[in-house]
Amino acid sequence: MSPGSVISALSEEEVERLTGITINQLRYWDRTDFFTPSLADENRRVAYSRVYTFRDVVCLKILNAIRNESRVPLQHLRDVKQRLLHLGEDLWAKTTLYILNRRVVFYNPDTDQKEDISGQLVLEIPLKVVSGDMERAVRSLRGRSPETIGKIERHRGAAANKPVIAGTRVPVKSIKAFSEAGYSIDQIREQYPVLTDEDIRAALAYGRRAA
Repeated sequence: MSPGSVISALSEEEVERLTGITINQLRYWDRTDFFTPSLADENRRVAYSRVYTFRDVVCLKILNAIRNESRVPLQHLRDVKQRLLHLGEDLWAKTTLYILNRRVVFYNPDTDQKEDISGQLVLEIPLKVVSGDMERAVRSLRGRSPETIGKIERHRGAAANKPVIAGTRVPVKSIKAFSEAGYSIDQIREQYPVLTDEDIRAALAYGRRAA
C-alpha cells in the first residue's frame, strides 16, 4: 500500500454533502474511469460498493470547482488527467491549478512557468478553491460518540461485513497494512485524521488475533 492511499472512508452521500458533486455525477465519473473511489468494491452492485478516502474528497472538491463552477469541459479534464498522470491518483490536489478560458493551467516545476497541457506558457490569476479544512468538515459530518473509540465492529451491508473501526468505515485490514508497511501509530494517525491512537491499537490487536 502506498503512503497516503487511504485517509478516511466516506459514503457517496457524505461525499455529495462535502463536495457538492451529485451521486449521479460521482457514479458517472466512476463508470467512465474519470474518477474512481479508492476503496471501491469490484462489484458495484453491492451496497456501499463506492467508498471514498479523505484524499478523494479533497480532489473531488477541487474538481467540483473546476467542472461544475468554472464549466471546464469534461473531455479537457480527461486530457489534463493524462498529462498529469505521473502525479498519481490524487493529482488534482498535488499541484496548484489555474483556469484560463475554461481550460486548466498548471505550474510546471521543470520550466518554473504556468502552462497548459500543450506546453503553451500562460499568465493568469490562480483558481481559488476552498478545499480548506476538510478534516473539520468530515469530523462534523461524521461525529463519533465517545463509546466508539477503540472499538471494532461489523455491520451487515457495510464494507462487505468486514471489521471496521467503530463509528467509521475504516477497515481494520487497512490499518494492519499500513503497520506492515512500517508505519508507526503516529504516522497511521496522520493518514486517518478521524482515528485516535486507541482506535489504531485496537485495530492492530484485532488484526493479530484474526491473523
